[in-house]
Amino acid sequence: MIYTVTFNPSLDYIVRVPNLAEGATNRSEGQALYPGGKGINVSIMLSNLGYASKALGFSAGFTGREIERLLAENGCDAEFIPLHRGNSRINIKIKSGEETEINGQGPHIPSEALEALFQRLDACGPEDILVLAGSIPNSLPTDIYEQIMRRLRDRKTRIVVDATGDLLKNALKYHPFLVKPNAAELEELCGIRCDTMDKIKQGAIRIQQDGALNVLVSLGKDGALLIDRHGQFHTSPAPSGILVNSVGSGDSMVAGFLAGYLKEQDYAAAFRMGIAAGSATAFQEWLATKDQVLKAYQELQPL
Repeated sequence: MIYTVTFNPSLDYIVRVPNLAEGATNRSEGQALYPGGKGINVSIMLSNLGYASKALGFSAGFTGREIERLLAENGCDAEFIPLHRGNSRINIKIKSGEETEINGQGPHIPSEALEALFQRLDACGPEDILVLAGSIPNSLPTDIYEQIMRRLRDRKTRIVVDATGDLLKNALKYHPFLVKPNAAELEELCGIRCDTMDKIKQGAIRIQQDGALNVLVSLGKDGALLIDRHGQFHTSPAPSGILVNSVGSGDSMVAGFLAGYLKEQDYAAAFRMGIAAGSATAFQEWLATKDQVLKAYQELQPL
């Protein structure tokens, strides 16, 4: 089983405004509502690709109920811990030339709710994959990723970490199965300028030396780079297309990598499916369908 954890899920309210004017009444020309959060995106993309997962997290109020409803609508099995105060957050994304985002605050997560999550994670075993993705709300300990990885260390669960800064850096000593920084995050972790492929490779090697088994670096329109646990490098440009929305692209890459790996047990195949899924999502308004991912896969240059 694949488990994903989203500590601060959201309803993402997308609003399109032709010419946003501050201090005035603006009328939208279109809007959409999606479930948001990196782990949630991974679960939905896995579902799109035909792989079951269990989405874990916390749910509060009417917004939390809507997030769960939308997950079910998209074929995802969600087991959120109910919170009895507050509401799950709403993130507003205003598209008007440039994109403006207003991200809400999540509800307070009490210690007993966190313990309930820990108990659910105790079901993880060596055949399972756990995806820890995204930021954490202020009400949780800053070392929450480390707590989870330390708790599961003897269970040999394969853990994917898609996070930034100290959340990722401090997780490396627990030897995550996969980490997925982008170039800017790699620079922050390594303290070097990653402006050439050679330097990106150097940064990825350093992250692997610090503990990660597989390091997948997303490079936007330039594709991606993987150094697998055997020390082999895999690189590929992205398929051609028009960028529509980069939100969820990295999460789709993680889901595609896992889907490719589970199908083929091969890192080269996992890498290519990861690039295809990430690119296909970038070319859509929201997360790509299976057919869109397979189309992007076919357009990748042969290795």
